[in-house]
Amino acid sequence: MRVNSRQTVLTAPSFLWMLVLFAWPALHLLVMAFRPADVTGGVGAGWTWEAWTVFAEPGYLEVLWRTLWVSLVTTLGCLLLAVPVAWRISRTSVQWRSWMLLLVVLPFWTSFLIRVYAWRVLLQANGPLATLLKSMGCIREDAMLLYNPTAVVMVMIYTYLPMAVLPIYAAMEKFDPALLDAAADLGARPWQAFVKVVLPGIRKGLIAAALLVGIPCLGSYVVPDMIGGIDAEMLGNKIGQRLFSDRNLPQAAALATALAMLALPAVVIALRRKPEDVE
Repeated sequence: MRVNSRQTVLTAPSFLWMLVLFAWPALHLLVMAFRPADVTGGVGAGWTWEAWTVFAEPGYLEVLWRTLWVSLVTTLGCLLLAVPVAWRISRTSVQWRSWMLLLVVLPFWTSFLIRVYAWRVLLQANGPLATLLKSMGCIREDAMLLYNPTAVVMVMIYTYLPMAVLPIYAAMEKFDPALLDAAADLGARPWQAFVKVVLPGIRKGLIAAALLVGIPCLGSYVVPDMIGGIDAEMLGNKIGQRLFSDRNLPQAAALATALAMLALPAVVIALRRKPEDVE
């Protein structure tokens, strides 16, 4: 009993922190989504479903679908690139491992906005990458590398890749390489051993990486705005428009609530634990 009381005391500050700074704002956002908009840019009295009719407007379902598939492709791209990178780092000598990890986190030393703007300069019509591809005949003279969903996915993969590498590396560092030798003794090819032994062994790292990449991607605002333009708008851009341009707080709250509901299934699935996971 004393142990439970001590645990309650120790976890109370964290629980109150989450309650005040997460649960209460989320509940307030949900309530605001059912309020009418005020002509002065605030929230009116009473209750209404008017804010949710925004999804009946032309283009919003397309934006919702684009948000889902761009986030999914970005997450899968980060996982595919992060797994071999994390594997190489985990198999490197301790002397070089810290330096390779430093290279992974080095982009975080630069402002996120500056990194995205650097990609905008790189991909613009007269930028170095477009000029090189045109000179090689890979793209037409009037081709645009900016303002399309492909460019958004590419820049988002670059942006969120370190957030996928680190949890996967942490899981691989604890992986016992003797299991690969055992798989080889049983006749497994290297790729079979990697798929059937390594990947299941680092499942928790993969799930953590998917959440760390996928959830921020759903609410991405800067990258679609600076790289994608109007043709690659995502739900985060629509929320920003409702907040700053239209001053329609209930509709912004409805869009934000819908965004949270998109992320909720992934979180619930990730939090589910099999009996062998609970130790």
